[in-house]
Amino acid sequence: MALYSFIGVAVTSATSIIYGQKIWDPVDVLAMFNNPLVLVIALIGLCIATLATNIAANVVSPANDFAHLAPRFISFRMGGLITGLVGVLMMPWKLVSDPNGYIFTWLIAYSALLGPIGGILIADYFVWRHCHLNLTALYDAKGEYRFTNGFSIVALIALIAGALPSLPGFLVQVKVIDATKVASSLVGLYSYAWFIGFAIAFGTYLAGRKITALTRPSVGIDQPQTLPISK
Repeated sequence: MALYSFIGVAVTSATSIIYGQKIWDPVDVLAMFNNPLVLVIALIGLCIATLATNIAANVVSPANDFAHLAPRFISFRMGGLITGLVGVLMMPWKLVSDPNGYIFTWLIAYSALLGPIGGILIADYFVWRHCHLNLTALYDAKGEYRFTNGFSIVALIALIAGALPSLPGFLVQVKVIDATKVASSLVGLYSYAWFIGFAIAFGTYLAGRKITALTRPSVGIDQPQTLPISK
């Protein structure tokens, strides 16, 4: 990922020197080439990257998510079709048409959710469970990962707590509320949404786990169990 980011920065910087303007879109960069052979090779590489990496990486996860919502009615293939339809309805070409909106509105707002989710996952697996996972219980409707009626209340609270600090800045960014009506310190938190959300969710989740372990010791409740676990 570091190399991928470096290539993006290096190529964009090079276009500023060569063409007099910063071009960040690979398709627009290719349009500046005049050599037919270079164009053919570059377009083949772009097609392969799109089909083998971009589409596959971005379809597999949501396709599984849709399939898990109703396994009896939605297969993985149907989940992929639903993902494609939702992707078209989101009109992604509008997102990338404006770099400012794409980076500061879409990506940062997206990170405000991904940060807390990452904090919860790392806190649970690496800290609370000490890298142990009960594989059998993952597929047991009444196992230790069932939590409270299928939902981890502690994780949901941690997610909300991690995302809330970035909400004022997001509302200002999308012009739902005026920036003068919100403290500048709260608006500034939005630029660090991933890091702030990660830290808050991480701490909130661990605190919630300790509280539930002390107050709700019954098996099947949203708290860690003492069932046999394996690596």
